[in-house]
Amino acid sequence: MRSSMTLSFLGAAGTVTGSKFLLEADDHRILVDAGLFQGEAAWRRRNWEPPPLDPSTVDAVVLTHAHLDHCGYLPVLAREGFAGQVICTADTARLAEIVLRDAAHLQEEEARWVRSTGLSKHERPRPLFDSADAEQAIALFRPVVRHQVIPLGGEFSAELFRAGHILGSSFAAITRGSTRLVFSGDLGRTDHPLLRAPEHPGRADHFVVESTYGSRQHHGHGGDELAGALDRTLRRGGVALLPAFAVDRTPMVLHEIQRLIRTGKVPDVPVYVDSPMALSALRVYQAALTATDTDFRDEAASDPEPFDPGKLQLVAGTEESRKLNDPSHPCILVSASGMATGGRVLHHLEHQLPLQRNSVVLTGYQVAGTRGRLLADGARSVKIHGRYIPVRAEIVNVQGFSAHADATQMIDWLRPSPPPRTVFVVHGEPHSAEALATRLREELAWNAVVPGYQEKVLVD
Repeated sequence: MRSSMTLSFLGAAGTVTGSKFLLEADDHRILVDAGLFQGEAAWRRRNWEPPPLDPSTVDAVVLTHAHLDHCGYLPVLAREGFAGQVICTADTARLAEIVLRDAAHLQEEEARWVRSTGLSKHERPRPLFDSADAEQAIALFRPVVRHQVIPLGGEFSAELFRAGHILGSSFAAITRGSTRLVFSGDLGRTDHPLLRAPEHPGRADHFVVESTYGSRQHHGHGGDELAGALDRTLRRGGVALLPAFAVDRTPMVLHEIQRLIRTGKVPDVPVYVDSPMALSALRVYQAALTATDTDFRDEAASDPEPFDPGKLQLVAGTEESRKLNDPSHPCILVSASGMATGGRVLHHLEHQLPLQRNSVVLTGYQVAGTRGRLLADGARSVKIHGRYIPVRAEIVNVQGFSAHADATQMIDWLRPSPPPRTVFVVHGEPHSAEALATRLREELAWNAVVPGYQEKVLVD
């Protein structure tokens, strides 16, 4: 007898990170995304709990894109027995390799540092996963082209469509028999300055949609606000430090700085990119500009140097990075991570936050519990490398650079589709998820619900 299909919300429910959605039927299991929880300690601790399923029983993982909160749990799954295929686009595979290797390196370095300082509560601190685990996961990637129907095991199949969030990002349609579920992943904006708009999803029996900006609207791309922050900082002789996600945000920020310098809105100063991961990701972005079926808009693809503001300097070595802790001249410094949770940006913050002439310009969504969120909320000091650092630099939170669709864009994306049986609203802080669900009920008269963490529902 054919069994019913169930959907379990193993992450991104009640929080904006940790995306993991499990489909089960007839002893087959498909996982859509396998991300890390980030932000508040209560959620991060879930990364260390035993996997919420037996990884060896998972047939395949369908990966929507390369951000850590969607792909960062793959090394844990691989170490614990997952040996199936990771279905994704080629650009997602290239970027996820960079992200996972960097995450493993940072965790190994942090474990060594904590052991040497004695700050850990654990006798032998260890990384969540190491480089060998990351390589084991990377070996499972199976790049596919969009619009190709991929058998996953049993009656399950998957098809990927352009999501316009970051390079290679997709939303996924998972089909079993006549039942079709669409998972938005992270949906991009229709007005992304570099990437083509998301494709339309068509019919679905159930949608699983993100709500990062479920209670908010975008107002432009933040260029004027960024120009003001950079101009003020540079004219008083300071350093403008931009914590930026290595994947997508760094190319987007560089593209905007180029425009501001070309139009004379910002002084023509050196622009440093200090993040090994960002440099690797930038090379993937540059190579994709000339691809046959590129994600880039025509105007971006036709620009020979869309990411070079003029005096661009790519910082690879650690000695060069140390010199940027206290530059002798006004400059713009772009460094990862985007929420100041790790990486080289922490050293720069440690040295530059105490100085009033400097600024820290936040250019993306800041998850609750991160240093970036603390700075955005007006913290007077933040803890870095075991010490509290005073915050005297100007803090500017530029909202317009988000690569997520806002609430209205999400509804407009869904509106042309026939009414589904259910829309599950996930991947948002509780107030954002509920706000989007309310709008879907009121404006489209759709059955929209906000599922709970580890909730399981029937979907056929």
